Amino acid sequence: MSFLKRLEGVFFNPKPVFQALAEKPVWVDALALILVFIVIFTAVIIPVTQHDQLTMIRDSVKLKERLGEDAFNRMIQDAEAPATTSKIVRGAAGAVVMLVIAVLLQSLFLMLFSRLASPHGTFVQVLSALVHASLIDKFLGNGVRLVLALTKKSLMQTTTGLPLLFPRMDVTSTPYIILSQVDLFQVWMFGVLAYGLSSVLKVDLKKALFISYGFWFLKALVNIGISLFGMNLIR
Repeated sequence: MSFLKRLEGVFFNPKPVFQALAEKPVWVDALALILVFIVIFTAVIIPVTQHDQLTMIRDSVKLKERLGEDAFNRMIQDAEAPATTSKIVRGAAGAVVMLVIAVLLQSLFLMLFSRLASPHGTFVQVLSALVHASLIDKFLGNGVRLVLALTKKSLMQTTTGLPLLFPRMDVTSTPYIILSQVDLFQVWMFGVLAYGLSSVLKVDLKKALFISYGFWFLKALVNIGISLFGMNLIR
C-alpha cells in the first residue's frame, strides 16, 4: 500500500491500512512526515513559547527565591532576548530527538503492555502501528494547535482537550493539567491505534480498544506526574 493511501486511510478508513501494516510493517516514511512537521512547528512556535516562559518566570516568586536575584534576572534577560537562528535550530533538533526517543520507548512499553493480552506482535509491528496512528495527533492535532497558538499568541493557553470547557481555568492549576490529558486528537489517535493492535496482536477490536486506552491512561498518569512536578518548581 502506498504512503498516500496509508495517510488517507489512517484518517478515514483505518482497518485495511493496519491490516496491511500487520502483514508488512513500514514506518520510516510516516515518521519522516511527522518529524518534518515537528521541525516546522517548533521553528514557528519558539517565539510564542519564549513569551510564555518569560511570563511564567516573572510571576514565579518561588523560582526567584530558589535562584537568587542575580541568577533570576539573568534568566529573565535570556528569555527576553529575541530567538536567534541557532536557538531555533537547537530547539527543532531537540524536538526531533525527543520525539524519536518517545516513539521508540512508547512502542516498547506498548508491546510489553500488550503481552498481558496476547503473545503475538513484534516490536516493529507495534512501532509501525503507533507511528501511523500518531499522524492524527502529531500531524493534524499539532496543526490545529499551531493555528490556535498563533491566534492566541500563547502555547500554554492553547488546548484541544477538556479545558476548552473551562476557559477561565488557570493553566498552571492541577485540574487544568489533569483535564488537558483528555485531548480530542489523543482520544481519536488511540481509538485508531486499536485497529492496529487488533491486527498485530490477533485479538478482537474490543480487547484491542481496552489495551490501547489502557496504555493511554497509564501514559496520561505519567504526563500528569511530570507536569505537576515541573509546576511545583515554579509555583
